[in-house]
Amino acid sequence: MPTIGNTYLTLADAFRQQDANREIADVIEMLAQYNTILEDAPAMECNQGATHLTTVRTGLPTPVWRRLYQGVRPTKGTTAQVSEATGFMETWSEVDARLVELQKNPAKFRLNEANAHLEALAQEAARTIIYGDVATEPEKFTGLAPRFSSKSAPNGTQIIDGGGTGNTNTSMWFVTWGENAAHLLYPEGTRAGIQREDKGKQTRTDADGGLYDVYREKFVWHLGLSVRDWRGVSRIANIDVNTLTADASSGAKLIDLMIDAYYALQNPNQPSGRTVIYCNKRIMSFLHKQAMNKVAYTLTFADIGGRPILTFLGSPIRRVDALVENEPRVT
Repeated sequence: MPTIGNTYLTLADAFRQQDANREIADVIEMLAQYNTILEDAPAMECNQGATHLTTVRTGLPTPVWRRLYQGVRPTKGTTAQVSEATGFMETWSEVDARLVELQKNPAKFRLNEANAHLEALAQEAARTIIYGDVATEPEKFTGLAPRFSSKSAPNGTQIIDGGGTGNTNTSMWFVTWGENAAHLLYPEGTRAGIQREDKGKQTRTDADGGLYDVYREKFVWHLGLSVRDWRGVSRIANIDVNTLTADASSGAKLIDLMIDAYYALQNPNQPSGRTVIYCNKRIMSFLHKQAMNKVAYTLTFADIGGRPILTFLGSPIRRVDALVENEPRVT
């Protein structure tokens, strides 16, 4: 299987290319460790300003068995166009100038002070990629969960039911990343990832009218998601976290469900994309335990990007803390 990051431009790659100062890039990669969906997803520029128009094949031409001396009417395939929106997040950092200037390494101190802003942006981006819904929060973009939320929808075949019936459920996701599958978006004329603008030293007024200097920074992130071919994504929904057992004697049988989710994909790890599996920390723990009772080759470790990564049928299994454990039942 392809090594993560060696084919498509990921956010981590984009940060390395944007700035000769590597400090910000190092922080982003650190934050991506437990929201690894940010590390895996390729980012592509929108083709219509702040929106991205995707053409999806919805039907094929009809071939005809022709007789000699008998004509055939021309036929054609059918397509549909989907417009994907982007949104942007913004946050500001201010640090008292006197505090900065007392430090032996003021630049590193300011970067450390900015960590909270960077982590907040990373966590919100990961949450929105999974759960964003423009129907309830129009300033965001539509994430994966609203796109795969009904088993009776045309893409309902991509939803594997884990059996949970209450509201203590979580999901596992199989996502094929690539230009013709799923990928992140950024508006035309902007850049992928967090844009950091150093405003330098500025004078601020406190509540009583007093003046003092601060070092101010602005962080902006333009982001969207396109799922060009929903057959490249499958969701194991309704995994009740309260009924999981290490031996799979009750509750969700994770390995069996993963086999079903894998074969729901049209072409996992296709030549133009790569499939990655996402789950939260608790699911990863029970998955490892249940695998001990299954055939040994179902889960293996592979060296990906210089790190040992748990894999399933050639796809890496990655931890995403943004996956919550109070999802409503998917029906």
